[in-house]
Amino acid sequence: MNDGPRVKTTQTSFRIIEAVRDNRGAGVSELARTVDLSKSTVHKHVQTLLDIGYLVREDDAYYLSNRFLNLGNRARERLPLEPARNVVNDLAETTGHVTNLMAYENGRGVYVLRVEPEGADLGDSFTEGDVAPLHATAGGKAILAFFPKEKRTEILDSVGLSAHTEKTITDRQELERNLRSIRDQHIAFDREEFLAGHQCVASPVVNQDGMPIAAVSVTGNVQHMSGKRLEEDVTGLVTSAAKSIETELLSQ
Repeated sequence: MNDGPRVKTTQTSFRIIEAVRDNRGAGVSELARTVDLSKSTVHKHVQTLLDIGYLVREDDAYYLSNRFLNLGNRARERLPLEPARNVVNDLAETTGHVTNLMAYENGRGVYVLRVEPEGADLGDSFTEGDVAPLHATAGGKAILAFFPKEKRTEILDSVGLSAHTEKTITDRQELERNLRSIRDQHIAFDREEFLAGHQCVASPVVNQDGMPIAAVSVTGNVQHMSGKRLEEDVTGLVTSAAKSIETELLSQ
């Protein structure tokens, strides 16, 4: 992470924006409790965000405005979404599980596409735009494995290896062994390392130079994603999906 100078007021504004998002709308008092600041401070930030059009007010609650849609769409323009969208949709329909495309940003993975088939079992655990740790997710490890060693070291030195469940890999040497296997097989697993009770399989999407662009992943609860289902059936579908996206990118 960048340790350079930071503007505290900017950090505060984005903490409030994220609190509005997480609470699906909130009043000043609720926001003040969430971000642990005075109501007068929160009110100043909220009023500024309202004035410039990034929040809207309904009764006594504030919500994110649709101006964020424009920012999100602009952010997506540099990602390989169109070649991936049909592949991710088809993979979700075939497996019946939540299917994602993850990209790398600032030391973490970002879910840039997410398809949840009817009856899938992850609920509101994460949505498009949410970030996740590289070392604790199948998609993240699939990306991390294909970075040059110097880049991996830089990332891991910066963000660390925090534990998200009791099964998260927090030892650097153990993680490197796991990443070596991922590079050999082009497949990564998350065995309840990020979300307890859920397992995931992913495959990297790499460019012609072998650098990671993204990762395709399928996630389900342990009752439905374990044994042969996890190790063979879904794994083959995920690797084929990643290869299809790579082919589409090369043809452009």
